[in-house]
Amino acid sequence: MLHLLKTLFNTSNERHAFLIGFSETLCPWPPRYRQGTQTPEYLEREYHYYTFGRAVGFIALLALIILFKKLLWR
Repeated sequence: MLHLLKTLFNTSNERHAFLIGFSETLCPWPPRYRQGTQTPEYLEREYHYYTFGRAVGFIALLALIILFKKLLWR
């Protein structure tokens, strides 16, 4: 288990793929990349980080919406 944590986000391509997915979800647009289409090579290899970033970004977007709703409608 410790070995898996040491290799999580240990390359710049993994971090970049995650951040692209995360950022795309905060701006609620359709996915820019789909596996098997014209994705950059590094993103094709690290597609799981991209999809994980989209999932985390969606959760963050929901949290922001809830936070803004609570702040605006007291």
